[in-house]
Amino acid sequence: MLPPSLRAWLGPIAAFAALVVVVVGVLYAGHSEPGRVDSWIIRPTADSVRPPWRHVALATDFLGEPAGAATLVVATVAGCLLLRRPRAAALIVAGAGLTVATATLLKHLVGRTIHGDDNLSYPSGHTAFITALALMVALIATGRLGLGRTAGTSLVLAAALVAGAAMGWAQVALGAHYPTDVLGGWCTALAVVPATAWLVDRVADRQVDRMADAGRRARR
Repeated sequence: MLPPSLRAWLGPIAAFAALVVVVVGVLYAGHSEPGRVDSWIIRPTADSVRPPWRHVALATDFLGEPAGAATLVVATVAGCLLLRRPRAAALIVAGAGLTVATATLLKHLVGRTIHGDDNLSYPSGHTAFITALALMVALIATGRLGLGRTAGTSLVLAAALVAGAAMGWAQVALGAHYPTDVLGGWCTALAVVPATAWLVDRVADRQVDRMADAGRRARR
């Protein structure tokens, strides 16, 4: 699930993304107001998008809601199983679950709020989820198509950028998150997904080795 051609690039990218998540989280821990960068971006747009773009933003936002996210995960897992890629299906489930869990944990640790004390905002879980899903699909496609380092890395990063930008725009436009929350969510996915893919490969490879050992013992 983590093509060898991409490991040299995705490892440092994941480490840098994790560093960004931590640094931004520390900077805005316990805050309830937008920072300087946030204010520069959201003044003309926060919660001010009008139809038809508001409908687009709401539809995009739905993809990160529990019902929409579950639908996307089930559909993607079903596609992986139809293609007889159980390891890919496991990556989708594990990657989505760990990304959402990490974002949720960070929300409580950082304690940044928006629109009141109960609305934890950093990092954006919607952005983290949709970016993670796009990343995983791109990783699966890279492995299936046998893409090299440059083409594979370009595909993975482009998928993450497009998905994260689309959801991030929707979150900021609807006033649900600050731009730095979106950055934190995007980087959370970049940090969690490569690590999850590596873990899925390790677990699956060990299981295959155990089954092979059991088969050899049975033939003796």
